[in-house]
Amino acid sequence: MDPRGFAGPSEKTVKPLTPEALAAFKAAQERAGVIYISRIPPGMQPAKVRHLMSAYGEVGRVYLQQEDAKRAYLRRKYTSTKKPHYTEGWVEFKDKRVARSVAEMLNAQPIGGKKGSRWRDDVWTMKYLPKFKWNMLTEQIAHEAAVHQAQLRVELSQSRKEQREYLKNVELARVLDKRAQRKRKAADGGEGAEESMQTEHTRPQKVSKQDETPAGARAPAKEKRKKPKPAEPRPDAEAQLDTVLGSIF
Repeated sequence: MDPRGFAGPSEKTVKPLTPEALAAFKAAQERAGVIYISRIPPGMQPAKVRHLMSAYGEVGRVYLQQEDAKRAYLRRKYTSTKKPHYTEGWVEFKDKRVARSVAEMLNAQPIGGKKGSRWRDDVWTMKYLPKFKWNMLTEQIAHEAAVHQAQLRVELSQSRKEQREYLKNVELARVLDKRAQRKRKAADGGEGAEESMQTEHTRPQKVSKQDETPAGARAPAKEKRKKPKPAEPRPDAEAQLDTVLGSIF
């Protein structure tokens, strides 16, 4: 049980019980009665619950269940209230008849108090638990705590398993990616070699004149260009020229 939610006697000394004291303790437990409060007003602490219930009878033990840890974290983060809040509680009265009468009288009734008090308009929601003893509550709380711890262990192991599986998949993907890159590089290199070979085959080769002449045949000699002969003067042209010159002079 959470010590912050427990409000027992201020001073408690543990002594070995005699048979008479043990019988008296069992009788007191049989006479005691427990009421269940399904809603605790926000901000109300166990000591305040004990104080309010003590006005109707002798109170033994009080236990209030704190709110969920996630809800408490969000409340502290987004609000100014830092004190723990409680959701439900159990109050033990020394006399079961008093516990029954208190539950019947206060259920669905306002808490009341002085004018302007914090919980004046809040309403009690409580119920008497017949044949319910305080040791049942402690056993139930211990069982719930054990179940919660087992659930946490299962969730932790599951998260670890998922993390290992994720890392394994990441490593496998990295290996496959490298393998695919090597295959692409090899394919690109092969295609480049084939294209270079094809271009070499399709490229026109320069053939020399020596290669064009068949074997055993001589290359034809170069033809010499003939110089043009000077034109010989014609006699008719010379006679016409003399007549022209004679007429002028």
